[in-house]
Amino acid sequence: MLSIDFIRQNPKIVKKAACDKQLNSKVVDKLLAADIKRRQLLQKVEGLRAERNEVARKRDIKRGKEIKTALGKLEPQLKKIEKEYKELMLLVPNIASSDTPIGKDDSQNKQVKKWGRLPKFDFKAKSHIELGKDLNLIDLEAGVKTSGFRGYYLKNEAALLHFAVLYYAWQKTISEGFVPMFPPSILREFTLIGSGHFPFGRDNVYQIANPSAEPLYLAGTAEPSLLACFVNKTFQEEDLPVKVCGWTQCYRSEVGSYGKDTKGIYRVHEFMKVEQIVLCKNDFKVSNNWLEKMRGYSEKILQDLKLPYRVVRVCTGDMGAGKHKMYDIETWMPSRNGYGETHSDSNLTDWQSRRLNIRYKTKKGEIKYVHALNNTVIPSPRILIPILENYQQKDGSIVIPKVLRSLVGKKEIKA
Repeated sequence: MLSIDFIRQNPKIVKKAACDKQLNSKVVDKLLAADIKRRQLLQKVEGLRAERNEVARKRDIKRGKEIKTALGKLEPQLKKIEKEYKELMLLVPNIASSDTPIGKDDSQNKQVKKWGRLPKFDFKAKSHIELGKDLNLIDLEAGVKTSGFRGYYLKNEAALLHFAVLYYAWQKTISEGFVPMFPPSILREFTLIGSGHFPFGRDNVYQIANPSAEPLYLAGTAEPSLLACFVNKTFQEEDLPVKVCGWTQCYRSEVGSYGKDTKGIYRVHEFMKVEQIVLCKNDFKVSNNWLEKMRGYSEKILQDLKLPYRVVRVCTGDMGAGKHKMYDIETWMPSRNGYGETHSDSNLTDWQSRRLNIRYKTKKGEIKYVHALNNTVIPSPRILIPILENYQQKDGSIVIPKVLRSLVGKKEIKA
């Protein structure tokens, strides 16, 4: 969330940020109205509570009863307006960076880089669906029977590739000084509020059916659980940056993607991902420098895999409420005759750390909220699409990327 002081002083800027992100800017007016009412009530209640203590000391029974009656009316009002205030604060978006493109959707993202040569086939190239069926790698029919829409089985070399590419990315991330974690995939609600997935993306999150207990949810990424590991934590400035990476199973309902990418393994309900989190100083120069570094880690892995890709700067309407600045990396997928998103790299400044109360003490003794960033190191099975399709051969076989051969145990996949 943003600081209430910032919102009070810059309502026009915050409203514009909401409009640019295709969100309701009226939330800002409602919040400021609730904030005024909350402060007025709080002042009255605190005044009466202070007077109550003084009256009790003087044993003024009559005035004591009057104060009790007044507080009995005001305290419920204060509780109600504080609840409304907190809920509205969670709906205020972060401010996008000055170099973020203004746009409604992904069609207005701005390409900033391309790498690699697109493959030129002298034969009719197959999609990953066809390759998966011909080489007994992917079983979509059995997946749908077992799991429902968007279900799948990875088999044989596809199963080996799946873990190989994740493990390769895992090892590369650890070599960059990130602490490895296997964080929880079952989450309490505060973790998703803290990361900003609630209230905005609630429809895309699976809730576990456990009516006898508190609500629990399945993680769509390691980001919420990695961040929540540090809830209410205050670091020393010299402890920063904090760098962690998580390898998790991820679950997404994909409610907002009805009719999109309904075939194959591009958009599925469950997958695995290696994710990076960085917590750094509350300094835009520092955090944006980390944004570039983290993007570089993902690019290097794609270059190691020799997969053509492009980088786009994500526009306001496609970036999500909490993002300050964001890149997507899209990898070439021949069957789409285009690039498909495989990675995202985001700077959320102190928007998440305020929600989770993650702070640090500066060398001067000041207490500040950290800046938080996250980056997709690798997702699978989506990344298998460009691997299978770009490495296919005329005889129907698939060459395994050189850096993965020792993990898979062979150089190619044959029928």
